[in-house]
Amino acid sequence: MADKILIVDDDEGLRSELREYLEGYDVVEVSDGEAALKLLSRANEIGLVILDVKMPGVNGLDVLAEIKNKDPHLKTIILTGHSSKDVAIEALKARADDYLEKPVGLGRLKETVEGLLETRRGESGLNEQGLKGKINKVMRFMERNWYKKITLKEAAGAVCLSPKYLSRIFKEITKKGFIDYKLELKIGKAKELLKKGDYNINQISERMGYENTESFIRQFKKIAGCTPTEYRKKVRPGKRAKTAKRKR
Repeated sequence: MADKILIVDDDEGLRSELREYLEGYDVVEVSDGEAALKLLSRANEIGLVILDVKMPGVNGLDVLAEIKNKDPHLKTIILTGHSSKDVAIEALKARADDYLEKPVGLGRLKETVEGLLETRRGESGLNEQGLKGKINKVMRFMERNWYKKITLKEAAGAVCLSPKYLSRIFKEITKKGFIDYKLELKIGKAKELLKKGDYNINQISERMGYENTESFIRQFKKIAGCTPTEYRKKVRPGKRAKTAKRKR
């Protein structure tokens, strides 16, 4: 199954034109930035976002910043109008993967889209043939959406399998249940954030998608054998001492 392409533009005519240009790809479209962020907040198979800058409500650069903050590997193309080099520079600084000027040319669009998706496939390095390939794709799907609430049904839909069958073969191939793997993935990401020290426990819990911090702490301790605070002290032992020394 190919990665989906999301088109975000308030111009219905342009969206229709881009969809025709991208015949052969699985394309979804929304008319504003808020709708785009809502769609992307759910587990999905979107591999590339084509994003207009000027839209009512949340503008394209703000949407781009949110995308790259949560999923730096998601490919993005910014659409700019009136040969605005300043906007293009801002977009590239905000980590857009490329930009296209309106009116968009068919050849340039296809070349850019194919190049970015090829890069994405190369980065994933996964063989999606056979059952092992499907499980690899599910694991990639979970990795991409680790901060969201991923259901077995959503993961099964990504590889066109029934939830029951996916559950069985996932355990056979990975030696772990789907829920256990998902939890270990989340806790692994939590450990990375704890090592960096940029977030407090409540912020990490929220970023992990937990409704309350107590649940996060309980599950972290179950997997890691210690609380998040205890883990942070282990991996950043000198941090506290240095802070205390400066206060003297």
